[in-house]
Amino acid sequence: MKIRIFPGPRRSAAIGVVYLVVMFFGHLPDHLILFPTKTPIDVGGAICKTVAFENGELEIWTAQSQRAQQQGGADVFILRFYGNADRADRWAAIEAEMWDDRAVEIWGMNYPGFGGSTGPARLSRIGPAALSAFDELKRHANHRPIVPFGTSIGATAALYLAASRPGGIAGVILQNPPPLREMILRQFGWWNLWLLAGPVALQMPRDLDSITNARTSRAPAIFLLAERDEMVAPRFHRLVVDAYAGEKRVIALRGAYHNDPIEGAALADLNDALGGLVGKTSLQGKY
Repeated sequence: MKIRIFPGPRRSAAIGVVYLVVMFFGHLPDHLILFPTKTPIDVGGAICKTVAFENGELEIWTAQSQRAQQQGGADVFILRFYGNADRADRWAAIEAEMWDDRAVEIWGMNYPGFGGSTGPARLSRIGPAALSAFDELKRHANHRPIVPFGTSIGATAALYLAASRPGGIAGVILQNPPPLREMILRQFGWWNLWLLAGPVALQMPRDLDSITNARTSRAPAIFLLAERDEMVAPRFHRLVVDAYAGEKRVIALRGAYHNDPIEGAALADLNDALGGLVGKTSLQGKY
């Protein structure tokens, strides 16, 4: 009796075809990285507005700090991009009050496929969606300063804006920024001999290439880096920081993990740094 140890040529070819189809046509990076949800969330007083995007709409959640409400408008706008398993409706109202006594308005964007934003959820749609949200906010801001603020994968969207709309922003805030392609290849490639990591890395949208965007960004940047980040290792943070071409200030989140809140001395430093960004914008006569 003969025992066939290896599959025949036809079976090998079939396996190869299935591999290629799954790797390159199954939107595998989107399924591995994005975790969209649409369940209702307590918005805590945030206000929803929609922006036309492609054949649907983006959901934007806005909230003003008490100071902005008291004086009838904001002095500075924060365009907020959150992590890959988070939503703007959860945080907009809460974050409006984290800026001391400053008159701030938060605009938090839900990525396509998240919350009320029209799907599907695709990495390739994050960059264009960020531009649409920014262009709408710019019309609303009426020359007042805009600061994109991205956390985790949201930092890739904020960096894309910094590279694409350099004259329209006062600066950018980047919390635990991931260089997606480098992380996939260096952190996850070894255990699958790069058969999975290689194709996934190749499919990362150029819009979300943090290293390339950092090298072409000139706006002042504030980096918030979690010292014990267990999801985006600090060595990957440093790749983005070191590549960033513009003026930069690094604020260490000491003892913090990836999803820990900004608080204490780090929050005070962030408020101080935001004041510096807004002050420079004012001196340059941009608003």
